[in-house]
Amino acid sequence: MARLEIILALAVTVLCCGCAGAPAPAPGSTASAAPTAPTATQTPTVFGNWQFTASSTVPGKPPLTFSGSIDTTGNAVSGALHVDGSNCFDRLTTIPLTGTVTAGSTSLTSAAIDGQVVTFTGNFADFAFNGTYRINGGCAGGYQGKLTGINVWNIGNNLSGTFTNSAQKTFNIVGKIAQSSSASSDGSFGITGATTFNTPCLSAGTIQPGTLPSGSFILGMSVSLEAETSNGILTFLGTLNQDGSGEISGNYIVSGGGCDESGTAVLHVAGEWDY
Repeated sequence: MARLEIILALAVTVLCCGCAGAPAPAPGSTASAAPTAPTATQTPTVFGNWQFTASSTVPGKPPLTFSGSIDTTGNAVSGALHVDGSNCFDRLTTIPLTGTVTAGSTSLTSAAIDGQVVTFTGNFADFAFNGTYRINGGCAGGYQGKLTGINVWNIGNNLSGTFTNSAQKTFNIVGKIAQSSSASSDGSFGITGATTFNTPCLSAGTIQPGTLPSGSFILGMSVSLEAETSNGILTFLGTLNQDGSGEISGNYIVSGGGCDESGTAVLHVAGEWDY
């Protein structure tokens, strides 16, 4: 099975944180209030991997998920996102957005994708986003409603977990992974690493970086891992749990060797990760 076909098949199966008192004034002196320094208006930090959830206020319109990278240069902000949840968008199509971000408000507008223009309006604060979205034109024209977002921090460092095949037999994985600090042009962040499996069929593996839809990467809450072993390639596609536990649940396929099988897996990442 081709790698793209494997990723798409897995995607279908999966459907991704006492103060001391001030001294009293001396006798005869007059207490005066301490001068207050002016508060500078700061632009919130918004760069990194993001997942947005859009809840439509229009009857009959399904909820949507936008995932990918957000970057800033001064007050200028740009994004490369992908849409899930609507037949009007192809998940593999990158949607570029541009706009401005300030302490008070943010506005992001996409390029037209099949005539559809996406607009985000709201605020970035404390690694989260709260606001609204609207889509004008094309198939999804008229979608609008509440938009919330979460900044998904780097998942790199320790990896462990258990794979369970269709016959309910299990094997484990341990390893070290590293997530790229910069996104690819499609908004995904590549993952590299080395793993060890406690099954002689696979033994050690090398995690190769990639971009949507193949190789190893994270896009929003979606995590794809591709481990090359001496006896085939293990491909995993899962969803990072939003509770901050570091759990990733999903499905896997081993192909291209003498250990071909498929099943489910629950992995855990720990270390430099929180949100």
